[in-house]
Formats: sequence, structure tokens, C-alpha cells
Amino acid sequence: MKSFLSEDFLLHSDTAKRLFFDHAEKMPIIDYHSHLPPSEIAEDKQFQNITDIWLKGDHYKWRAMRTLGIDERFITGESSDREKFDKWSYAIPYTVRNPLYHWSHMELKNYFGIIKLLRPETSDEIYSECNEYLKQPDFTAKQLLQRMDVRVVCTTDDPVDSLSDHERIKNQEFGIKVLPTFRPDSVYSFDHPESYNSYIDKLEEVTDNKINSLDSLLNALEKRIDFFHHLGCRLSDHGLKRMTSIGNGNINPETTFKLIRNGRTLTNEEAERLQFELLIQLGKLYDRYGWVQQFHLGAMRNPNSRMFHQFGEAAGFDSIGDYSQGVNLANFLNELDKTNQLPKTILYNLNPSDNALVATMAGNFNDGSVKGKVQFGTAWWFLDQKDGMEDQMNILSNMGLLSCFVGMLTDSRSFLSYPRHEYFRRILCNLIGNDIENGELPGDIDWFGKIVKDICYHNAREYFDFE
Repeated sequence: MKSFLSEDFLLHSDTAKRLFFDHAEKMPIIDYHSHLPPSEIAEDKQFQNITDIWLKGDHYKWRAMRTLGIDERFITGESSDREKFDKWSYAIPYTVRNPLYHWSHMELKNYFGIIKLLRPETSDEIYSECNEYLKQPDFTAKQLLQRMDVRVVCTTDDPVDSLSDHERIKNQEFGIKVLPTFRPDSVYSFDHPESYNSYIDKLEEVTDNKINSLDSLLNALEKRIDFFHHLGCRLSDHGLKRMTSIGNGNINPETTFKLIRNGRTLTNEEAERLQFELLIQLGKLYDRYGWVQQFHLGAMRNPNSRMFHQFGEAAGFDSIGDYSQGVNLANFLNELDKTNQLPKTILYNLNPSDNALVATMAGNFNDGSVKGKVQFGTAWWFLDQKDGMEDQMNILSNMGLLSCFVGMLTDSRSFLSYPRHEYFRRILCNLIGNDIENGELPGDIDWFGKIVKDICYHNAREYFDFE
């Protein structure tokens, strides 16, 4: 019986071990999609305790604790940080075979050197030990990033954000690039005219640009894109349940925008047509600036209305959706490609039944101009686990080129989440190592070591062209 979380964790052959230890393990990290708060990097936050850094904001853990019947006061409620940690210590033994079990113990090991299993009887010791480390000056937000050899972090930022924290970081001569990502979801979220117009009013204010037409909205967005670009932004990101449809050609997007600006609720057809137009025009702007556009597709967000009203978004009440993706996605990519204005694009898929669809769709728009121009992105959210990662890489291998893959990201709000890159790298090396051991690939370790290093780091560095 192998011991848990040994140095050979997830590596099931000698070849997999060689690929990991000689090649993957040594590579730095480019975290091109995260939700880390830039304010905490700018202030180089010293975390109060392990609960502060580990449990606050982590809806993965919250969801598991609720499933176990733990009262909300120990999750997001008024209980003390110590009480919340004790409840997580109670919960974690019950998360076996969930990736939380692996991630949590990897985080304790990689950051704090703790190899004991977290459970109620070790809660006191581990809580105290972690907190002693977190008091030290080399356990601040910046130091935790450096500890994992992170070279680039891309945060997720709204177009109306001042990016003042990014300016502060830039002026601090911090050795790690911390760059914004343009996330304009609020620009085409038309469900509630009052809140939508309130948001557009904010966009007017930050751009000093009266927004009373579609052209003026696009002018304001271009101003913000230019502002983001000068602070190092090279990516946009979009969260959609599915790609919107071009819809009824008789619907005029300009007229539709004026309707909602006047407070009228849009029909589904009107909203679809306007959203499609905005995404097309944004795509053309991204192409002009040389950005990468990212699309996170397939999440069913907030289906539990009672919990949404109580806790808001990103609180652990979302799921995989079963939306039709193919036709709309093809139409959208084709509309930009027709005029050769399709920027580099990463497609993240949440419903595993659509993995092959997305992988082959990406191949339709790779035109030889850029290596891996349109990417089937890494396993995301509910698929961000061993089976999901293996499935994504197997499908990408079968229907595209794994060698062009830009690899892993954290998609996390936690400074302790970087062992997920190690998790991914071990799974990658094990996949390739097993094929070599089985005689399905040649035993050229140097060549496959190069492929592994490219996927872990070099492909992303080349693809995103961070200066």
C-alpha cells in the first residue's frame, strides 16, 4: 500500500516520475486566470489566521460543509474563525474522493510542511502551527506567490474598476507581474433595466462619456480597454451560460440599446441580439489590441433563489448547465473570422458532454497564423479534478494537439491554491508516462519532457506575450 501524498502522489510509473521530477516540477507558474483580490497583493496582506486565508470566500469548501449539515453560522456566519476551522476539520475527512481532500492536504504540506491529516483530533495542533507561520514576514500575500514561483498573476476586473491597486503594485517594483483582466459581463446583462442603467451610468462617469447610443457605449468600452491595456492587461474574460445567438436579423441593436436605456425590459430575442452585437464588437477591439478573449461556458448560476437572495453570487449554489452550445458558438467565431478579426480565444466548457464539441470547434478556427490560436481551455470548476482534467486532456489529444495547450490556471480567490498547478502537472505527467510505459508512445524522455515543460509554462508565455 502506498502512503498518502508521498512524493510519488498520482505518479503511477517510473516514466511519469521522471517527467514530473526532471521537467514539470521545476517550471514557474503563469496564472493567467484568477480571482485573487489585487488589493491584498498591493497591501501585501498579512493574514490573521488560517481561517482568514483558507476558508473565507472559498465556496467549494462552503458547499461541502453545507452538504454535511453544518450550520451556516460556522460557514459564512457569526461564529469565530477558530470555530469555523474546527468545523472544517470535522468536515474534511468526509470529503474523501472529492478534490477538496487532495487540495487541502497538498496546501497544508506545500505551504506549512504539515503532513498530518486534518481531522478533529489534529485541529488544535494544525490551527496553531499554521497561525505561527502566518505571523512570519515571509507568509504575506506577496511572499506566498513567490514561494510557489509564480511569475504572472492575472486578476479579474470590471471595466469600471479604477485599477488603483494594480497601479500601486506596478509602482512597488514587485517581482511578479500582477495584471488586470477585462471582465465586461455587466455590459450585456440586461435582465434588470434599473440595475443595468445604474451600471452604465457608472461607466459614463469613469469614461466622462455620455452613453445614449450603441456607438457611445462602444466608445466608452474602448476607452476602458485602452486604459486596461496600458496597465498590462492582455486578456478579457466572459462568463456565459451559452454563447448568445445572432437571433432575428430584423431586430436593430441600436434601437434595442436605446430601449433599455429608457428603462424598458427587453424581450429574450432583443437581449440575445444586442448581446451578440456587443460581443462581436468587443472581439474586434480585442483583436486590434492583440488580446486573448476567454469564454467560460455552461454554468447554471444561482438556481436556488432562496439561497441567492440570502447570500448573493459565488456562494456555492451553482451547477453544470445543459445548454445547447454548438451552433451559436460556431456563428459567433465565424462572424469574427469572416473579416479576419478573430482574436486568440480560449473556450472553457463546464458540461463534460460538450467537451468533444468544444475541442473540435476550436480546431475549426485555427488558421495557421498563431500556434493554438483557438484553445480548448483547461478543465474548469466542477471539472477541475483528476477525472475532469484527464478527460479534457484526452479529448484535446484525440481531437486537437495537446502539445499546443496553454495549461493550468487557479481560477481561485485563495493565495493557498497554487498546489493545483502541481496537481495538474502530476496528472499530465502520469498520462504521458503511462502511454510511454504501455508502448503507445516512444521512450524519448527528452522530447516528452519538452512537451511537458511547454504545457506547464512555455506555451502560456508565448501565447499571452506578457511583456
